[in-house]
Amino acid sequence: MTYADGSHLIEVYQRARMSDYGFIASNLTHPDILQGLLRGAETADSDLVLQIKRDTAEYFGNGDIRAGLKAASAHISALSTTMDNAVFLNVDHIEATDRAMIDAALDVITPSSIMIDASERPLKENIEKTRQIVDRVEQMDANILVEAELGTIAGTESGEVTKEALYTDPTEAVEFVDQSGCDLLAISIGTKHGVAAGVELDLRVELATEIGEALRQHGLEIPLVVHGSSGLTQSQVTALMETDVCKLNTNTRYQYELARRMCEYCEDHREAIMPPPDTTDTPSTMFAGHSWQPDKTRFRTHAFGDEVHRQITEVYSELATLSGSAGQSRAQQAHRWAQSLELMRD
Repeated sequence: MTYADGSHLIEVYQRARMSDYGFIASNLTHPDILQGLLRGAETADSDLVLQIKRDTAEYFGNGDIRAGLKAASAHISALSTTMDNAVFLNVDHIEATDRAMIDAALDVITPSSIMIDASERPLKENIEKTRQIVDRVEQMDANILVEAELGTIAGTESGEVTKEALYTDPTEAVEFVDQSGCDLLAISIGTKHGVAAGVELDLRVELATEIGEALRQHGLEIPLVVHGSSGLTQSQVTALMETDVCKLNTNTRYQYELARRMCEYCEDHREAIMPPPDTTDTPSTMFAGHSWQPDKTRFRTHAFGDEVHRQITEVYSELATLSGSAGQSRAQQAHRWAQSLELMRD
């Protein structure tokens, strides 16, 4: 795989955590979103954390999660080969009972990290389920990070609705990390999966600070993660970056931007795509015998695909700047280090 492994991923997370910036971990639900994210990372000079869940693996694999993971992994690898900035792949929100997805994520590909989700289970069981995955990864001797979640986030995720949030308790966070051995901890502090506006959330940034301090006091120095960050305001993101949070998951924003841009494109070119009301709808013959015919230069897939790429590129660049990862790629860090050494020699 040409995307980077977990040993490099924890390095960039820890550097971000110590320097008060973070990464927008971006779910790729469609190939056009993937291409836009890769371009956006290059534009922003940011390392890129991509995420794939079961529903997207099924989509990419025509219902087969193993085929979908292989396809997505190969696509990412092929497109990231020539990139200077690092690209990582996280398999996101694997239900603890989803043995098929767990096996596929660990046996079919070698991701940079996986996220095991037993957050709706009692604390002890959540710890046990997470520990099982940590032990399995260690036995594989693979550079794969394990992310886990403590607390529950309200909203809609992959069609599943959680009505009420359960905020993460700092004391339980210490127990959880200590006993589970996870590398990253996703916490619940008031964000929401799906469509959410930051100004309407009961976001408790101070809770993230308390959790980070509690972990540090017990010698547990791990990065924190916040899921459901679509819709957060600039000030909310900035405040979170000043805590131990260094990864913000974003999915809904990209899906909305894709759908909106495709709608706008079709509206802008409606006369070239949709027949006039008085025209018999006969696409099988390309409207032979009618004075009107569709314009292929404007309905071709690549035309509106390119529009989506540009939109996602702009959105990711904006988010990377907001989270502070812009200009912080591993390649840029190496360049700065080389410059420092050169100055020291002089």
